[in-house]
Amino acid sequence: MNYQIATEKKRAPRAPRPPRAPAEEALVSVKQLGLRRGGRWIVRHVNLTVRRGEILTVIGPNGGGKSATARAILGILPHQEGEIVKNRRLAIGYVPQKIQIDETLPLPVSRLMTLTRNYPKRRVQEALDEMGVLPLLHAPVQSLSGGEFQRCLLARALLPAPDLLVLDEPAQGLDATGEIEFYRKIREIRQERQCGILLISHDLHIVMRQTDTVLCLNGHVCCSGQPRAVASSPEYQKLFGVSAAEALALYSHDHDHRHP
Repeated sequence: MNYQIATEKKRAPRAPRPPRAPAEEALVSVKQLGLRRGGRWIVRHVNLTVRRGEILTVIGPNGGGKSATARAILGILPHQEGEIVKNRRLAIGYVPQKIQIDETLPLPVSRLMTLTRNYPKRRVQEALDEMGVLPLLHAPVQSLSGGEFQRCLLARALLPAPDLLVLDEPAQGLDATGEIEFYRKIREIRQERQCGILLISHDLHIVMRQTDTVLCLNGHVCCSGQPRAVASSPEYQKLFGVSAAEALALYSHDHDHRHP
């Protein structure tokens, strides 16, 4: 299928970004977070901090509260306990876990990029070009493969020049090779933009090698720290099995065995 392609001989300079906070400064800090739904606690006593230039990955079983915690940080879900402290004037980009587009809705990628806020055409093209999907600018969203769609969503999340990227299962629809390349691109974005990244994922083997800090969540924080030490913790092995831990490699962590 042929699409109308917007190209330029050279990538145009990106629009200037607002001044950044100093490196290592906390972008968002979550303290003793508790979320209650339907008469039960989804998560409780959750503490985490995402700093500039850091990739923090939250892993855990289905129903463990990963996505709910991310949505609370974004302000989508109200929390019943604790506090969420954000850096002043924090710009956030978000890739949700699920987004459904009506198959009968004529929606080109260019319109998807500006559904909630208008951006200059050049800025939209730059973001798509950064993710390698500029040729899809005028393609119908319904015609995209899973991997193409996820890349477009990530490009959309880059439009506000985010200080913090919140990515909830962003590699859906990609095969193993595509996942590796996708996470490599996320690390490049972190390196180039010096943004913080909060990544929610179940792709243990790939993600654990691509992250700086891991937080294992199953209604509470089971363990947290650098990947190798988390993988060697009893709580991690209980959730994912000893074989999962043996397949990973890396460092040391802070481990809290006190659970509610």
